Amino acid sequence: MVISASWTFVALLLSASATLAAFNPSSNTNLVAYWGQNSYGAKHPTDIANWQTNLAHYCQDDVINVIPLAFLNVFFGEGGLPEINFANSCSSAGGAFPGSNLANCQFITSDIQTCQAAGKIVTLSLGGATGSTTFTSASQAEDFADSIWNLFLGGKSSTRPFGNAVLDGIDIDIESGGSANAYFASFITRIRTLAKGASKPYYITGAPQCPYPDANMGAVLNAVGFDAVYVQFYNNFCEVSNYNIHGDWDFSEWDNWAKTFSPNRNVKVYIGAPASSTAAGTGYVNAATLGSILQATKAEYSSFGGVMLWDVSQAYANGRYDKAVKSALTGGSSAPTTTMTTKTTKTTTTSTTTSVPSGGSCAGVSAWVSTKAYVGGSKVTYNGHLWSAKYWSEADAPGGVAGDWTDDGPCTTAGTLIPALVSFTLPAVSTTATNVSSGTAPVSSTVGIQIEPAAPSPPLSASVPSASVVTSGQNRTVQASDSVGASVAGAQPSAASNATENMETPAVRRSRFFIF
Repeated sequence: MVISASWTFVALLLSASATLAAFNPSSNTNLVAYWGQNSYGAKHPTDIANWQTNLAHYCQDDVINVIPLAFLNVFFGEGGLPEINFANSCSSAGGAFPGSNLANCQFITSDIQTCQAAGKIVTLSLGGATGSTTFTSASQAEDFADSIWNLFLGGKSSTRPFGNAVLDGIDIDIESGGSANAYFASFITRIRTLAKGASKPYYITGAPQCPYPDANMGAVLNAVGFDAVYVQFYNNFCEVSNYNIHGDWDFSEWDNWAKTFSPNRNVKVYIGAPASSTAAGTGYVNAATLGSILQATKAEYSSFGGVMLWDVSQAYANGRYDKAVKSALTGGSSAPTTTMTTKTTKTTTTSTTTSVPSGGSCAGVSAWVSTKAYVGGSKVTYNGHLWSAKYWSEADAPGGVAGDWTDDGPCTTAGTLIPALVSFTLPAVSTTATNVSSGTAPVSSTVGIQIEPAAPSPPLSASVPSASVVTSGQNRTVQASDSVGASVAGAQPSAASNATENMETPAVRRSRFFIF
């Protein structure tokens, strides 16, 4: 009887622990940590003891609730199959399915199931900073959804990288493409259709950058319902380190999106943050500071869902940063919650009038230069109009498909045309492009660490007033790239092709975690 009672007590303790660790989609204390890119190892190549280790290692306590695997960085690879790259843990260099570069990672099967048995969900993140991830039509997007369902979710295939382990959903971390990403709505809709009536829930999440609206995911976020968004509040002017700077940090924009524009009015918005000073280019704050920000946000906004960290290797090496943040996250008060009615239909209206930008003074504003890197808020003149950069941008002309610029209207006063002066006196401006290595550096295929591109060159020196950067009335050093993603790659920063680091460094394009 004593032995029986003892085992009953142990069983109750284990059950209670699993309950604490269990993911609850409606909770505001969830912690998300990306796994796969060995971000710490990429920045500390000699500190092998703290490199990313097996997935199950991070599921032994109740701290982490969601683990996105980063990344599936190529949609249409050799043999028509996608490609995944988990840096030092699993990549095609260690073995791929015949006729493809799709890595065979079936040794991770038991790890995934161990994490799921502990109440956590494990999802697959698509994209990364340099992922080859786009669609040319709605039908192609739907066909790809069928493939993802069969390879990783509830379907069947002879080429399942994780064997009989069934992942819990898909995370979208798209950091390039602009309006061309509209077909992701068809991809997500198809996944939702396939998941109807399934024996378990499947979740759709996204990892946009903090400048609202996100240039590459904004249209998709407004078109289909996401369960959660892990907003990358780093590598940008709106990062957590600028929490006390008015006009920079603004969680309310995302809260308003969740309650006003998202088709799922109950979507949860997470604060994405770097898990150490080497996890991102800018934006890192210590655990105590982030904890205070999380508690204040949780108390004010009912859409708040928790925190996302890039990435788990950085968090563990940084004195279990994740554990300290989780402790703060579960404390404090919460905002009153209200259940919103999810929008199920859309109405399209046609207006007979158009809105025309009112214009502004272009006096003292330099002409746009294709070789110059601009930060969010920068002003330029182009084709007789005044333009404002939405975020970091280089080589994307105002009014172009990338959507990097806001048209402020026709110039009411002539601007300063000095491209020749900038080119002559500051030839180094062009080095911004050369600093972005995009995985050209040799990387050992056996290690598979992801190497992330160097950050863009800083704003031009104030010694050349005509070429200085002015951001909403104040000087800003903004690096908008993700990293939350940024580590894929076939060169990924965000998941490298044989290794690319996902440090979530400001970046190559997002000019944008899941680092993120």
